[in-house]
Amino acid sequence: MRKRIAVIGGGIAGLAAAVRLRDVHPGAEVVVYESGPALGGKLSTGELGGRTVERGAESFLNSAPDGGESAAVALARRVGLGDALVHPAARPAALAFGGRLAPIPGGTLVGVPGDLSTLDGVALPASGADRDTGRPLLAPGADVAVGALVRERFGDEVVDRLVDPMLGGVYAGRADRLSLRVTMPQLAHTAETEHTLTAAVRAAQARGRRVPGRPVFAAVVGGMSRLAGAAASASGARISLGAPARELTRTGKGLWKVVSGPVPAPRTEEFDAVILALPAKPASRLLSEVAPEPAAAVAALDYASVALAAMALPAGTGLPDLSGFLVPPGEGTLVKAATFFTTKWPHLAREDGPVIVRVSLGRSGEEERLQRDDAALLETARRELSDLLGVGLPVPAAAWVQRWGGGLPQYAPGHADRIAAARAGLPEGLALAGAAFDGVGIPVCVASGERAADDVSTFLKEIA
Repeated sequence: MRKRIAVIGGGIAGLAAAVRLRDVHPGAEVVVYESGPALGGKLSTGELGGRTVERGAESFLNSAPDGGESAAVALARRVGLGDALVHPAARPAALAFGGRLAPIPGGTLVGVPGDLSTLDGVALPASGADRDTGRPLLAPGADVAVGALVRERFGDEVVDRLVDPMLGGVYAGRADRLSLRVTMPQLAHTAETEHTLTAAVRAAQARGRRVPGRPVFAAVVGGMSRLAGAAASASGARISLGAPARELTRTGKGLWKVVSGPVPAPRTEEFDAVILALPAKPASRLLSEVAPEPAAAVAALDYASVALAAMALPAGTGLPDLSGFLVPPGEGTLVKAATFFTTKWPHLAREDGPVIVRVSLGRSGEEERLQRDDAALLETARRELSDLLGVGLPVPAAAWVQRWGGGLPQYAPGHADRIAAARAGLPEGLALAGAAFDGVGIPVCVASGERAADDVSTFLKEIA
């Protein structure tokens, strides 16, 4: 009998799971439930000034830690977009503090330096920093906050001026609250054997096999929404948009019953296996009936809210020759990062076209500062950007604001162990995928979806 699998969540993790299911279990019927009006989740492409400008994730890592292609690149090739991959220009990024832009020091790992001599002008390491104590930095399997480890070894300035803005740019969180094992798994691994943090950083960097000449990042011509659409087509799945899954229960026959759609007109279907590719809270609600303990563990994950403001400035507006900059939290601005979009991505630049800047606003704990209307947010972004650059920027010809309320998971120390325990407590035929569980970034989410698909496919073959 043909097996049926539900994928609940139409973000990139759920879509990657659906594609993998098509490959490893081609005879299965796959249904993707998405509560919103469009697929892709944080992969959302917009338009500004006649250019494609992402409203969510703008790029993904080009390489995996082992030197091969990242899971996102492999997925793009699998769904027919290999020839549509583009790469950013070779432009440096900067840190904005004290009324100036300073180059980000080279040789760091998400801001954690492997050579303290490179930090001149950015951060002053603590006196006698990083002494060898004769024992590894971390016990096997242990986890700490990134900030706690770096402050202990290098002092406060390295965290506040370098690590915090780097982590904030990715997670919108603070280094003192983010798990080392989730945000920097390679460093957590080498910290189990190395006695100094500089040695652990260098060892982690040596483990990552960088291919000479290969760009660090990639994107898709036409926008990330193309990747979501191509994955949906390649999966052959039935897509149910605007159909939130409201209930998940187990039938007496060992099947999974999914109730979706509006309360007045529910739709009930039964499946042999289910993948939950959802944020933590909706995933927890669906788990509550079938796996109460995993549901409680998943529900504990916090999120940060952020907003993006994109501005089309007049052609010829002068900007530094940078891809963008990051802002340490100590500067007090709502702006935490800026990308000079038409400088960073050459395929979007036109000599007579607009100069497009995208600004990221808000960090964990700053939700109240985002609670103003779009016009006020845009004006704040333009004013702060002008101050940080030291030039008065003109009023944009066009602009938009994209809000991601509760959009970025905040992984407290111990997150990986909590999620491992939650997964171990799931009934067979049920799997979890996505940023809530395995980390942010398109390659991580793709790999998470693919692992979930492999897990349920193995289960289906065992019961066949």
